[in-house]
Amino acid sequence: MVLMSREEVLKKYGGVEWISPYERIIAMHDGFHVELHEFHARGKCIGGAAWEIYHYPRVSNLVLKARREGARNIFVLKKGETTLRLVPGIAGAGVEKVEVVGDKVEVTYAGLAGGGIAATVCRGMAENVLGIEILEEGGGEKLGKAKLVLPAMEKVVIGVDDTDSKEGGATWALVNEIAYKLEKEGLGYYLLHTITQLYTKNPYKTTNCVSISVTFATQDSEKLVKAFEKELRKSTFSDETAMAVYKKILIDEELLKFGEKVKREMVEIEEAENVAERNGVELIEITGRRGVIGALAAVAYSDSPDEAVRVYA
Repeated sequence: MVLMSREEVLKKYGGVEWISPYERIIAMHDGFHVELHEFHARGKCIGGAAWEIYHYPRVSNLVLKARREGARNIFVLKKGETTLRLVPGIAGAGVEKVEVVGDKVEVTYAGLAGGGIAATVCRGMAENVLGIEILEEGGGEKLGKAKLVLPAMEKVVIGVDDTDSKEGGATWALVNEIAYKLEKEGLGYYLLHTITQLYTKNPYKTTNCVSISVTFATQDSEKLVKAFEKELRKSTFSDETAMAVYKKILIDEELLKFGEKVKREMVEIEEAENVAERNGVELIEITGRRGVIGALAAVAYSDSPDEAVRVYA
């Protein structure tokens, strides 16, 4: 079979009324796992996104985690190949193979009927797709199967805490604006923003006592982190600002437990530093040390935005 570029797919299928292109697909790899962010058809098709989140983990054992944010699906995959047992209406589509080849991620999808069209042509039209090899075109009641080729990017989670004061500032907004700016400058895709509610009785809090994480996909993590640090240093109101940087796909268990602890009680700076060192998190003091606690907790909840905002104590 021949690998078709995105432009070739658009030229061949762009005028077909019953084919709806995905908006964008992003793949990240950390040496162990692959994380996909798939912005479903036109960035609007919440129904299609929900359908895939239900079916894909049931059909394919390569899917370790799956969740939906609006019309965007987030899959964590393990590398390998599996046999899909597709059953109409019950097990309609899934991921058959995941490979990392050099600087590219290759994902093979298969599906029946409409699920097959999504697995092939619709994904091949998405932004950031390098090419697609259509193995079975699909449509109607036929099987659709295709290998999607994407640039392999690095996941970077940046946690931030303690940027405001009684006089001014808002950490959630400042971090959002920095992340938005860096995306516009081409340093990476800005994927997620999470607000983590910390221990509400913390005597050092400004008002609401939250920390923030933002998640990027990038091909130059060092440049991205340095640019973020520069912007944060320039804009903070606090003399205790710090950030945490994490580059793994999955959140380590000890890190998750630390995040929960910071939501429930006071924690010492030294504990945060020890947990960070054991779990491969880089802590960066911007204007002080105290912010490392909340910044690290924000990293812990970076993949759980709905749980992150909950008040524990």
